[in-house]
Amino acid sequence: MGVSSKTFTFFSILRHTTMVKQANSSSKKVSTEESEVIFVKENVSMRPTQDVSQQISGRFRILKRDSALFMTWIPYIPKNYVRTAFSVNSYKPSERDRNLYSIRAIPLAEIKSIWRHTPPLGWQYIIVVLNSGLAFPPLYFHNGGIRELLNKLKEHIRIVRSIHNANLYLLNEVIEDPLQKSLSSLELRDVLSVTSSAVLQEQSLPVFHSEDERSMEKLAIKGSTPSSGIDQWKFGTKQTHRHEESNPSAYQTLRPTEQLKETINDEMASTSVGSFELVESKLSDVPLSVWGRARLPPLESEEWATFLDSEGRVVDSKALRKRIFYGGLGHHLRQEVWKFLLGYHQYDSTYVEREERRAHKLKEYRILKAQWQTISDEQAKRFAKFRERKSCVEKDVVRTDRVLPFYAGDDNPNVSILHDILVTYSFYNFDLGYCQGMNDFLSPILFVMQDESEAFWCFVALMEHLAPNFNQDQNGMHSQLLAVSKLVELLDSSLHKYLKQADCLNYFFCFRWILIQFKREFEYENVMRLWEVLWTYFITEHFHLYLCVAILKKYKKKIMEEKMDFDCLLKFINGLSGHINLEAALRDAESLCVLAGNTGALCIPAGTPPSLTANMM
Repeated sequence: MGVSSKTFTFFSILRHTTMVKQANSSSKKVSTEESEVIFVKENVSMRPTQDVSQQISGRFRILKRDSALFMTWIPYIPKNYVRTAFSVNSYKPSERDRNLYSIRAIPLAEIKSIWRHTPPLGWQYIIVVLNSGLAFPPLYFHNGGIRELLNKLKEHIRIVRSIHNANLYLLNEVIEDPLQKSLSSLELRDVLSVTSSAVLQEQSLPVFHSEDERSMEKLAIKGSTPSSGIDQWKFGTKQTHRHEESNPSAYQTLRPTEQLKETINDEMASTSVGSFELVESKLSDVPLSVWGRARLPPLESEEWATFLDSEGRVVDSKALRKRIFYGGLGHHLRQEVWKFLLGYHQYDSTYVEREERRAHKLKEYRILKAQWQTISDEQAKRFAKFRERKSCVEKDVVRTDRVLPFYAGDDNPNVSILHDILVTYSFYNFDLGYCQGMNDFLSPILFVMQDESEAFWCFVALMEHLAPNFNQDQNGMHSQLLAVSKLVELLDSSLHKYLKQADCLNYFFCFRWILIQFKREFEYENVMRLWEVLWTYFITEHFHLYLCVAILKKYKKKIMEEKMDFDCLLKFINGLSGHINLEAALRDAESLCVLAGNTGALCIPAGTPPSLTANMM
């Protein structure tokens, strides 16, 4: 059975790009005889659909080549397919399914954690989470073996059980410095490029057909890093008007209380703080659930001037933040106003003070940059952390928003600047260093600032609040996921109950949203619009968490009617990229935040990122 377009997500496209890379590099194949088998388990399955009878079974292995460890899961080929008690109807996966869902030699250095689940009824399974925050679909161990796998891994790498979740195991390579692992690949293959409102067209992807199971396993150990996938999408130049840009008057408003009392039905949202209704509206023929205050047009130069006194001070920072929250900024203003939102400039600073600060910070940046630029080749040989971080940055920047004209083309100086800022930051914040995902945050900042030094300091200011997203212990991410879970329980008890029954309360399917603040969910312009709204911290510093809840509620009916389990839900959430209406989502998130009030604030643990200082608020 082929895979439907709905399930054709990150995992399937990743398989395509990996196979293309392998096919193009066939001369470099390494046979499995050159690899030591550390662990092997037969009849480990993955489910491409919700139908248990159509699960794909295969061989799970941990391989060691030289000093590196790799995880592979290769589906059985039809002629070798094993009929077992759980192989209902003797389902045999198609060649396409096998190619799409194979896991080919993922280095353990690129795996951040393994989540183990052992339900009282049903099969045990694990969820493998990469350093990027992406997770593979669950792997079901029908004949047991998860404990054996973990014990075997402990013999070769360092595994730490999370103090927050006894079923979560954090992985680190022993042979490498565990201070900071690079996130291996956040170039998400299922995401429409979000570099512009330009039209993006999917190119057809070739499918690599293996001859037999041995040839697939030979390919599995050949390489470790998937291709960037930059060439998978065609970047068009024709600008299109998004439905978000339609007249705000097209929105309907909340129905009167009298009508609400008469319309308590399945469309009503049941919450722990009362019932309310998200009213369906049509905007450019796209059905939206909207409720709350209308969005405003972006702030432009003439209005911006009214917020400043004669010496350049922002007279009323709260009013400014409110205005940006409801309308965003015209692009030409972002270079100036973002510096206030990010905390690089104080709201009460003058034109003269800001210019003096710019000159001072430029000198400071040049000193920081020189620290690593003056390291000789001989010094670098004895500086493992520097080599590791610089190498990670070099691999990531060449696949960061390269279809955007600002970063496109060979020998692009802006790509070099992106590289230099990230390496400099790894010296500025040596404890944290560089983690993949930081490149996603820096890209729009550099695009807006058009200045290396100011982009660096704005990035530093942002990382002061978002650095916990990249902590090795994942505490920052777990606290945010926990908060989303509590907010859903508060604001939509029926959705919470369903996710609990589906064993999805870990909310790992929201990991990507939170890790890089929805960077991969919207087009580039809308990402900038969303970020400046979040940076106002007007209603709450955790508005992004309410945005998660709003999007989940938007698709609640589909999730529940199709009885999505974790695997299907993860694929569905990833597939929403490029299909979420930002303006409607912001309105819904605001409504939920207001509705939750202080009770919602109590759902968010103290210290949950982004934590703000008093002057930022």
